[in-house]
Amino acid sequence: MKTFIRVQDLGNLQEALQEAFEVKKNRFGYQHLGKNKTLLMVFFNSSLRTRLSTQKAGMNLGMNTIVLDINQGAWKLETERGVVMDGDKTEHILEAIPVMGNYCDLIGVRSFAQFENKAYDYQETILQQFIQYSGRPVFSMESATAHPLQAFADLITIEEYRKKPHPKVVMSWAPHPKALPQAVPNSFADFMNEADVEFVITHPKGYELAPEFVRNARIEYDQMKAFEGADFVYAKNWAAYQDPNYGKIICTDRSWTVSSRQMAVTNNAYFMHCLPVRRNMIVTDEVIESPQSLVIPEAANREISAEVVIKRMLESL
Repeated sequence: MKTFIRVQDLGNLQEALQEAFEVKKNRFGYQHLGKNKTLLMVFFNSSLRTRLSTQKAGMNLGMNTIVLDINQGAWKLETERGVVMDGDKTEHILEAIPVMGNYCDLIGVRSFAQFENKAYDYQETILQQFIQYSGRPVFSMESATAHPLQAFADLITIEEYRKKPHPKVVMSWAPHPKALPQAVPNSFADFMNEADVEFVITHPKGYELAPEFVRNARIEYDQMKAFEGADFVYAKNWAAYQDPNYGKIICTDRSWTVSSRQMAVTNNAYFMHCLPVRRNMIVTDEVIESPQSLVIPEAANREISAEVVIKRMLESL
């Protein structure tokens, strides 16, 4: 595996899940793969779970790990070609990336959508520059359009807690005071479309995601109807994708906050969220604190999803 951005990069999903469960049972059993190898984690944006879980995964595999926070202690980077660099940006990313590649064997990159240019975001401009110029295998630690490590951990969690062969999984938009990228819902949809589940997406009109991620999912604009009989509920906010509202908040309806009212019509569903979560905006206290909340084991599985991906990349060196 040379890159990890989409579900297709994992190949056979059942084999990937089986590998994840094997790694979870023996997370220190593959240290020979990472001996004398270095993982570089490059952060253009803040992180808690991604930083800790990915670094832990690399260490599990015997790797040295380097964390570079671009916004704290590094030169400010110019990412556009053809610009006259007469402002506050000292170094161009096209020199910085191959330099970084000299110091490591694998690179993880975290770089969010800017919501200034839809094409720039959805072409994954920054991530693709790392793939093109680093000379190293590169994986996404959340990019402009995708968060595959999160979605893989979500799938592992669903597989662990499912009570029947073909569970109903509902991803629901929920309100948030800030305009958030579509990366998490995009990747969740990407993975659920390939999983053995009944997948439903519910959101207010105007919040339709990119068709390449939605694919065969059923869209339901009535949240209560969508929740009926659900086995898993995945709540997440995202800003509008469709033009001319790309990157904007177009709905603030608090009735979409996941509460006991919606959960009452489910099949005693498990509640999921990628974290961090705005309590009583995305979900009420009673739901996230209930025995059916999986947010903590879901977060713990971030270590496992990262370790599988890094392990496969090490095996490809």
